[in-house]
Amino acid sequence: MASFLSSSLPRSSTTLSSSLRTARPYTSPFLRRGLATATEEQPRLRLGSIAPNFSAKTTQGDIDFHSWLGGKWAILFSHPADFTPVCTTELGAFAKLKPEFDKRGVKMIGLSANDLSSHGRWIADINETSKTDLQFPIIADGDRKIAYTYDMVDAQDVTNKDEKGIAFTIRSVFVIDPQKKIRLTMMYPASTGRNTSEVLRVIDSLQTGDGKGVTTPIDWIPGDDVIVPPSVSTEDARKKFGEVREVKPYLRFTNVGK
Repeated sequence: MASFLSSSLPRSSTTLSSSLRTARPYTSPFLRRGLATATEEQPRLRLGSIAPNFSAKTTQGDIDFHSWLGGKWAILFSHPADFTPVCTTELGAFAKLKPEFDKRGVKMIGLSANDLSSHGRWIADINETSKTDLQFPIIADGDRKIAYTYDMVDAQDVTNKDEKGIAFTIRSVFVIDPQKKIRLTMMYPASTGRNTSEVLRVIDSLQTGDGKGVTTPIDWIPGDDVIVPPSVSTEDARKKFGEVREVKPYLRFTNVGK
């Protein structure tokens, strides 16, 4: 087992205190996860953060990501590699649901850690396997620079590397709003396929919340009752929404339709 402490400790507490103040911080190579970029260069991607911009080659041409967003809702979702079985089923399912994302005004863009020539052959495979016609772009991220920027790797990727020694990506989903803010993230291990219905559901929830000024309860789908936020009085809620059902003073429901 690796040790992060020196085998030769100072004898006195004064010397120890001085040593701790002047010692350079130690970064375990396992904690760095073999990243190509320094850890401190990775932005903190929290909900509400601006999605980092990047330039990339995609199956539909070169893009500047922020320009490509164009003030629209978008989902960015990553895949460990081309021609992998789970990824093939996922992209086929997302391709079939593109009309649903279009209805919600949501742009779609995938990312996989291979080059464009591989992407093109893989798309043909996906279309044949899933009986679909994949129409959204897939980013070529062979050097994983975008994957590292968006932290699309996990601790296991110390050993989960390709033939070049570069870490594979995990299955990440980023929902980005028209202000380019990250509104929701999902992280799946490479072994687990995503649920496309859940991606649509959370987008419906975010858009309903933004548009109606409400929040959504567990397992909510469009048409179900929504929650009146605590910041809105029951009187004001009835003026705004009509009927309001009060279960507790802090738990009030209404319905805003689909």
